[in-house]
Amino acid sequence: MQITRNSLETNLGPTDWFTGTVYIDTVAAASAPSRVTASSVHFTPGARTAWHTHPYGQTIYVTEGIGRCQHRGGPIETIEPGDRVYFEPGEDHWHGATPNRFMTHLAMQEVDDQGSPVAWGEHVTDEEYNPPESS
Repeated sequence: MQITRNSLETNLGPTDWFTGTVYIDTVAAASAPSRVTASSVHFTPGARTAWHTHPYGQTIYVTEGIGRCQHRGGPIETIEPGDRVYFEPGEDHWHGATPNRFMTHLAMQEVDDQGSPVAWGEHVTDEEYNPPESS
């Protein structure tokens, strides 16, 4: 058994990875032979990830607030506390808060052989995040 006392500071999400203000708290770091990492990610209203993929997929679990997620080419889905979303390995996607609500989720994924859990892409545009209503 290993207990890690909470001594890590909350980190501001890098602007290369996020639009808007996002805060990240580390929950679990990969420790061989385990590949699992987990973070609690706090999105302010309108904040979201850039498009990205995960080599072994990703599960997010919404703990509070209201969010949005989308895989490339699919509809934007609303996610709420207790909802789990699984993104397949290599599935291009994004997730974040709605325009007027905070959202926090646990993000759980495995690292690849180089220690990376994610491949980041381009930012989600305002038009992709908040498309005009179709009539």
